[in-house]
Amino acid sequence: MQIHIEAFALPGRRCGPDSDFPGFDDIHVGVQRKDRPGELLDPYAGDAPSAVWTLDCAATATAEGVEVSGPYVQNRLGGRFVYLSWGTVDGSGLFTMFRRAKLMLGDIPPDVLEAAVRSGHLVARLGLSDAKGQPLCGRVRPEQVVWSAAGGA
Repeated sequence: MQIHIEAFALPGRRCGPDSDFPGFDDIHVGVQRKDRPGELLDPYAGDAPSAVWTLDCAATATAEGVEVSGPYVQNRLGGRFVYLSWGTVDGSGLFTMFRRAKLMLGDIPPDVLEAAVRSGHLVARLGLSDAKGQPLCGRVRPEQVVWSAAGGA
């Protein structure tokens, strides 16, 4: 199975400071590899019009439902999820993370996940700016991300 993450409304390459955000320049976002915070899949600049990532995964039926695993699927207490890591990129190309957004696979409606297993394609569609226009972070709630099964990408 593949997970396709389709993101829009990125916050910009520069976000100024706010009461709970120190502000950063040359902002980028990418999907973090499992247990490797410095290894990102396809980083996009924060001012890109959109960002798309495709993650190859395995989907296994268990007594509790469908279990998704793969190189970009984290597995911690509280469930399986995908990290979208925000960071700055310096002149040498070094990425330094400052916050992450967490797409919880347990928040996917079971019928959507089962349909995605059948089709081979699970799609997450979300905006990447929070209410203040800063990089989205924390647990991304179901009202912020739309999960669907697709016939192909």
